[in-house]
Amino acid sequence: MVSQKVTIKNPTGLHLGPAGVLCKDAMLFKSQITFQFKETTANAKRVLSVLGACVKSGDEIELFCSGEDEREALDFLVREIEEGLGE
Repeated sequence: MVSQKVTIKNPTGLHLGPAGVLCKDAMLFKSQITFQFKETTANAKRVLSVLGACVKSGDEIELFCSGEDEREALDFLVREIEEGLGE
């Protein structure tokens, strides 16, 4: 398992659009991908789980990837989040 903290930079946080992008990106990998925000653990491959975490702009989450392509998944998702998830 690998993990990394990353700050949500897009101005609207993880609302429906960016949450959908995150889920679509996470589905590209075989690894289990979750993130933790405060006391909530969310499945990054499930849009309702991502939305339920109520992550806003400027919040820091910790991504966790576990599986055969965990390092590639983590690096890719951190880069996508840092670039604003399409916003």
